[in-house]
Amino acid sequence: MSSTPAADEKKRGKSELNWLMRLLVIIEKAGNKLPHPFWLFLSLAVIVMILSAIFSASGLSAVNPATDEKVTVTNLFATDSLREIVADATNNFVTFPPLGLVLIVLIGVAVAEQSGLIPAMLRGTIAGASPKWITFIVALAGTASSIASDASYMIMIPLGGLAFKAVGRNPLLGCLVAYAATSGGYSAAPMVNSLDTILGGLSTSAAQIIDADYTVSPVANFYFNFVSMFVVAAAVTLVTELLLSKRADQIELDEVTEDDSFDVKMELDGNEKRGMVIAVISIIVCAGVLFALAWPAGSFLRDEAGGFGPESGLMAGIAAIIGFGFFIVGIVYGYATGSIKRTADIPEMMSKGLLPFVPVIVLFFAASQFLALFKMSNLGEILAIKGAEIFGALNTGPFIILLGGWLLVAVGALFLTSGSGLWTLMAPVLVPMFMLLSIAPETTQALYRIGDSTTNIISPMSPYFVVVLGFVQRYKKDAGIGTVLSFTIPLSFAMFILWGLLFFIWWATGIPWGPGAATHYHMG
Repeated sequence: MSSTPAADEKKRGKSELNWLMRLLVIIEKAGNKLPHPFWLFLSLAVIVMILSAIFSASGLSAVNPATDEKVTVTNLFATDSLREIVADATNNFVTFPPLGLVLIVLIGVAVAEQSGLIPAMLRGTIAGASPKWITFIVALAGTASSIASDASYMIMIPLGGLAFKAVGRNPLLGCLVAYAATSGGYSAAPMVNSLDTILGGLSTSAAQIIDADYTVSPVANFYFNFVSMFVVAAAVTLVTELLLSKRADQIELDEVTEDDSFDVKMELDGNEKRGMVIAVISIIVCAGVLFALAWPAGSFLRDEAGGFGPESGLMAGIAAIIGFGFFIVGIVYGYATGSIKRTADIPEMMSKGLLPFVPVIVLFFAASQFLALFKMSNLGEILAIKGAEIFGALNTGPFIILLGGWLLVAVGALFLTSGSGLWTLMAPVLVPMFMLLSIAPETTQALYRIGDSTTNIISPMSPYFVVVLGFVQRYKKDAGIGTVLSFTIPLSFAMFILWGLLFFIWWATGIPWGPGAATHYHMG
């Protein structure tokens, strides 16, 4: 008996899924062999010391084209080097660029989140959305939710399911759309957040291998991030409406009882709406005060030349300004809604909001020591110079170089899903090497955001891959990894391509990535 075309198609689909599952198992096993990032960075620090001794003895060197000086490898096992390593260990950690920036932003964000402002903003964005626009609105809210950092996943995934269910669409699809937009668009946001401060600090450390005075501001990619938010949301919407919605309609869901429903409220109550109105007014007032302070020609928010360059009070202190803004607006919302009843509640909220980031601070200690040793050894500078020489000899042009970096980051993100962790490894090599090829650190950082964010949603190494699977199984108990992947792979591919296309158009036209951030770097 001959098989039908439908049966043949089903067999091909199973074969493709089995092949994909085998690949993911390989990726998962390889990733699981990696140690915890803390031990990974400490291990890399030891490896750097060993390599420094080997290459110092071999006489490895290079000429820095930016200074015309010969760069040699420093033996980190030498007595003077060991003395410096021990003496500077504390300073390396305390002066680690992302540390202070992240803490000062997070203190403000913690108040805004714990007071209920950020969750209310996300719920208010989705509540009452038109069925026609529900996919785009959920996707847009997901990309914007990065202001809540990792808490955004726990807010957006159930909200996405409930929003789709409320308009009569498959809630399983809503969960996956929210997850893809939140994770895939994690670097696309309407305002500066903790990730911007982390990446900017790491990029600064890497750029100073070549140029000691170079600084990458937390707002270095702000313009690009803001536009990216809509591009990512559009990519998710197109794939969902043209392809995934048809697949979702074929999935039969389990009955969800009241006891099994998500404990998430969609609609804002009267108290929350009043709080949101007052919070918006406070945002406008804060913006007005900032504008008034920056307007005078001799303002402390300007630089010595009277502008808003990297050395101006506004740009140099942008992290503190943003953190203070979140702090004030969060307090206003808290008092308006009653979530803050006494002044003692505020430091308690700050402490509670910072708790999820303690592991990041621990990781920063190991990362700071690794980067300090890497810089001290001069291996990073020599590697960047040699890499730039190879690319220059190939005469491939910056487009091919950027394309290679883009793909390299995307593959790396499958194994190391921590955005800051992966950039800690890649920045010391990619940023200096690209600078020597006239590509600005802000450009390299923008490129990194795309490759890192878009492949996270299909990596079994991501902790939130398991989280979204759990939410999906609330609607369909027999859903598995294959169910999630059948939706997230098309979404990942679409975001990767469309966001990448935006990047190359942006770079080719020379539009600044953010305030004062150029696309090209000129040595000397």
